Amino acid sequence: MSGLTRRTALQRTGGLVLLLGAAELAHGATVLAVRIWPSDEYSRVTLESDQPLMAQHFVTTDPDRLVIDIQQIELSAALRELVGKVRPDDPYIAAVRVGQYQPHVVRLAIDLKQPVRPQQLTLNPVAAYQHRLVLDLYPMQAPDPLLALMREIEAGPNGSVAMPEAPDPLGTLIEEVDRPRISTAAPPPPPPVARATEPAPAHRAPAGGRSAPTSPATRMDRLIIIALDPGHGGEDPGAVGPSGLREKDVVLQVARQLRDAIDAQQGMRAFMTRDGDFFVPLHERVRKARRVQADLFISIHADAFFTPKARGASVFALSQGGATSATARWMARRENASDEVGGIAAAGSDRDLVHALLDLSTRAQIQDSLKLGSEVLRRIGNVGRLHKAQVEQAGFAVLKAPDIPSILVETAFISNPEEEAKLRDPAYQARLVTAIMGGVVRYFSRNPPLARRRSVT
Repeated sequence: MSGLTRRTALQRTGGLVLLLGAAELAHGATVLAVRIWPSDEYSRVTLESDQPLMAQHFVTTDPDRLVIDIQQIELSAALRELVGKVRPDDPYIAAVRVGQYQPHVVRLAIDLKQPVRPQQLTLNPVAAYQHRLVLDLYPMQAPDPLLALMREIEAGPNGSVAMPEAPDPLGTLIEEVDRPRISTAAPPPPPPVARATEPAPAHRAPAGGRSAPTSPATRMDRLIIIALDPGHGGEDPGAVGPSGLREKDVVLQVARQLRDAIDAQQGMRAFMTRDGDFFVPLHERVRKARRVQADLFISIHADAFFTPKARGASVFALSQGGATSATARWMARRENASDEVGGIAAAGSDRDLVHALLDLSTRAQIQDSLKLGSEVLRRIGNVGRLHKAQVEQAGFAVLKAPDIPSILVETAFISNPEEEAKLRDPAYQARLVTAIMGGVVRYFSRNPPLARRRSVT
């Protein structure tokens, strides 16, 4: 065969492979793992495979059921494992059945506990994952975090404490613009403040016989709400330490302890962006905090670096410009990649962050965030080693609420064996919580929350 004829034959063969494409290449795909992530907000079903999976789904009623037909695949032991992955406390999934519906078509029938609004995603290989087919089962009506928080407060011992009103974006912007500029002069020494998590310093009563307030909330007529954001979750494990400790697990433990410390403080209440092992997109974390009109936003993480020698805690605030160091820039890129690992629909992910473009508002937020970060960092330095002695700044997506002072706390380097062991230690976690709580109380003693969201009792 001449060279020209051989080249023509190869071109035709290549064209045939391209025409066969998805159907033939997907045929024989191997399912490597199956996972179900239940939560009150939504339940996620994930099929991980060595090749992309093609699927169609539809919903039936009476009974409520979600049916997924996966094309060009055979029933396997890995797929059958999905049946046993359903947890009794899953709010949406009652049971799963798997069968060979047609030649090269596997059908999943998911019996539902309530009607759902399914969303199907296909995710390309990233991090430790290969190809993933994802089904997210959302309730027909999305839960309202503010309403849920109000009900929780009403059911607790502080039920009579005033709650913020519903968000008013225009009013928020006006109030941020009217906020006094930050003075460069050194502020006068603040009065001593008794703290629930730190020993109260000895002090004399001021003139008139009045003592210092025991809580910053006593200077307001409403509840102070602090949004706690445990990083990663669900499909996104975050960093993993040398012995297998996962970032998503340890930061959730720390956040829960911090929530308890905040709730024990008179006039304060914590709100968790996630209180379980499920994935929350970055923009959704910000949206939740703004929906409950949080006064502060604290995102909790555990560093990782490509060398196990890196160590020390860090605190970050948002930067409108460049990062303050190469490390800060690297950390921001790593944390901002969470959406890619966890898996979200690409369209509209920044819709709720448009206010971050309001320069005056964001500038004021950054100044307040730096104040909060400095108070927290100083106290964390008494617990363990610091990676940097000052608050760093970078473009973390999760810190972009323009009207909420926001910091990201990297508690330690989980990639360092010694610091991984500390993060696993409940006593070390408790000391971290005490340090963060002390910084929060001190911040409010110097910066009382704005009265812009007074509520009606």
